[in-house]
Amino acid sequence: MKLLRVILFFCVGCLLSCNDETVTRYEEVDKKYDRPDKGSYAAVSISTDKAVYSPCEAVKFTLDKAIDANAGVWVRYRHLNKIVKEESFSGSTWNWITPSDDYKGYMVDLYKKIDGRDSILGCIAVDVSSDGFHYVRNGFLSEYGYKTEAQIAKVMEPLNRYHINYLQFQDWHYKHHYPLAGTPTNPMSTWKDICSRTNYKSTVDAYISAAHQYGMKAIFYNLAYGALDDASADGVKEEWYLFKDTKHTNKDKHALPNPPFKSDIFLTDPNNAEWQEYMAERNDEVYKVFDFDGFQIDQLGGRDKLYDYNGNEVDMIGGFSPFINAMKKAHPEKLLTMNAVAQYGESKIATSPVEFLYTEVWDKSNSKGYNIIAETIKENDRLGNGKETVLAAYMNYKKESGYFNNPGITMTMAVAFAWGGSILQMGEHMLSKEYFPNNNVKMNEALKQTVIRYYDFLTAYENPLRDDGKWFDVSLASNDGKVVFNAWPPVKNQVATFGKRIDNSEYIHILNYTNATHLDWCDSYGTQVEPSLFTDLNVSIPTSANVKSVWFASPDVDGGVARSLSFEQQGGNLVVALPSLKYWDMLVLEY
Repeated sequence: MKLLRVILFFCVGCLLSCNDETVTRYEEVDKKYDRPDKGSYAAVSISTDKAVYSPCEAVKFTLDKAIDANAGVWVRYRHLNKIVKEESFSGSTWNWITPSDDYKGYMVDLYKKIDGRDSILGCIAVDVSSDGFHYVRNGFLSEYGYKTEAQIAKVMEPLNRYHINYLQFQDWHYKHHYPLAGTPTNPMSTWKDICSRTNYKSTVDAYISAAHQYGMKAIFYNLAYGALDDASADGVKEEWYLFKDTKHTNKDKHALPNPPFKSDIFLTDPNNAEWQEYMAERNDEVYKVFDFDGFQIDQLGGRDKLYDYNGNEVDMIGGFSPFINAMKKAHPEKLLTMNAVAQYGESKIATSPVEFLYTEVWDKSNSKGYNIIAETIKENDRLGNGKETVLAAYMNYKKESGYFNNPGITMTMAVAFAWGGSILQMGEHMLSKEYFPNNNVKMNEALKQTVIRYYDFLTAYENPLRDDGKWFDVSLASNDGKVVFNAWPPVKNQVATFGKRIDNSEYIHILNYTNATHLDWCDSYGTQVEPSLFTDLNVSIPTSANVKSVWFASPDVDGGVARSLSFEQQGGNLVVALPSLKYWDMLVLEY
């Protein structure tokens, strides 16, 4: 319920040669600062021309500075820890034809050998998925005032760098019950949104076009059951509303302050077939004017007892599936998803024709902590039978100004991504409130780089992170006594572990909560602190099977580029040294 518990919150040169001198300079930076990604300070920044690609499609890579032909740099393409291709590289742009396999994530890195070790100069992930949204990575837009082409690009380029492939248009419409301003034959060029902001058709069109150029899907937001106070003039019948009494005298509504909001929002019955038909017609008008790919359906969560016009108690959850089915029947080619506010109605939504499951997370109890994120994703996995999960999880919620707290944001991304979910958090800004235009809390440059690394990791390793597998508890032991491990869920001042089996591999996730001041996933006041950095962490893992290889990857090290590790098996244990542990490591055992 993005708008609606909202209310009080309305108020990114010159080409440089990447030679030995350049690399040495960055290594000196690493020595000076105890970086969580030590040895991976990016000498170059890489971008791609799209967020997602089809098999056998050309990827265009661009660097922010040129690599000299004598620099000894190589480009390497990997799926997991398997090298698909590598070749020497120079210049600032190049193309790669993706493999024919569908639904695969890849890591592409530029590196050179220094003292026998790979020095990673830069890296980027590539998602090869023919339907474009198989592995959902949601983003949003929320501001549609007049914008130039350069202003549109300034917003869209970072979203593409995050590999966002599903872009939600929030607060774009005219009225909840009548989203298109004007008519299909004569649409308005500007209109006032619910908060009396002026939206431009040219801006909405430009954003949709830019999204499609990047391979993203563009979907529009609206409630399943909202009408403004002038709805009767637009054909909304009194009999379609929800009432707090059996005599249809007291309509249920979500009250909004006027000004700046132009109306309260009155609730209609999602079970009502005439209302469903009415909204399908309104959506048809939208699709005739705007090239949207689908509809992101919103709701308000649990309500008190409500009644229809005839005095019958209404099953709100029971109305979700019929409403979704009606929208799909009217426009079968369009994509749908629906918000399950605090999981309200998810059991019905999950079995409806939605592309993925979308949960707005409100439970922030300290007793459950980060496990709330894990349990929500696992429940959606069970209900959705393979449908991906996106969480709307608003961070640092009680901060009203200043900067996001990097450790808190990073820890929550690590939990959500490790458990196979994604987070709706990136748009023109990072979300901190359910009113998406709110931009009171800012990202610093360090956090922006962290988000890039984490979304690269989510994309490059989408197969082990998001494909089906079997979760299992992991018992790690610290042979050198540096840390205390515990099986998930987290414990303050310890390191939590869990694993996932897929085919002949075990993916062990290691999340660091040393120094944690609390376990609130929201980090509501922005008080979470960095975990300790551990290097060469010697660990034992119980296993009686013959392990063929071991490798390691972390968004905190070398930008997420995988690294093969030496290991020993002795006495029913596998012994291996983790190169580094800051926030999140993924240790992989292949049998």
